[in-house]
Amino acid sequence: MMRTILVPATLAGTALDALKAWLAIGTTRDDATLTHLLRASLDTFEAFTGLMAIEATCEEIHPAHAGWTCLATRPVQAITQAEGIPADGARFTLAAGDYAIDLDADGGGRVRLIRQGAAGRIAVRLTVGLATEWDALPEAIRHGVIRLAAHHFRARDDTQAASEPPAAVAALWRPWRRMRFA
Repeated sequence: MMRTILVPATLAGTALDALKAWLAIGTTRDDATLTHLLRASLDTFEAFTGLMAIEATCEEIHPAHAGWTCLATRPVQAITQAEGIPADGARFTLAAGDYAIDLDADGGGRVRLIRQGAAGRIAVRLTVGLATEWDALPEAIRHGVIRLAAHHFRARDDTQAASEPPAAVAALWRPWRRMRFA
């Protein structure tokens, strides 16, 4: 599976303002760096919990076959399009009757090809995210993202800094963590 984020989450000024307030920064000099750290902290949240925090449009590419294919990115809000990708030639849009979709109550999504045609792979476009915007996220998630971004900002010159989220951040995010047993 290959995932591409086509339309990333929008980080409104409130996220940056909250981080700057936490760090007691009053200038705009570090805004670009702080915005990058916020995005990296959101990526860390996704890696830690298995959930994308703020709504984004993604595309996943999977091998084409007749069985159900589970999508990796969660939580799925909508599956908006499916395209066939042949070995040679351009992509083609699959008609609505050529595939079936299923959205689970726990945020999972899956796709099943009904008519594969020339497709060797399938590209699925989906909308994912816990919340539509920063301010709609639960407070514990926002606070954890701010604390992690601040931690990385303060430790930016420390070559010995830990790569794992600090324990306080992990504690804030643990209720959203998904565990899978093989």
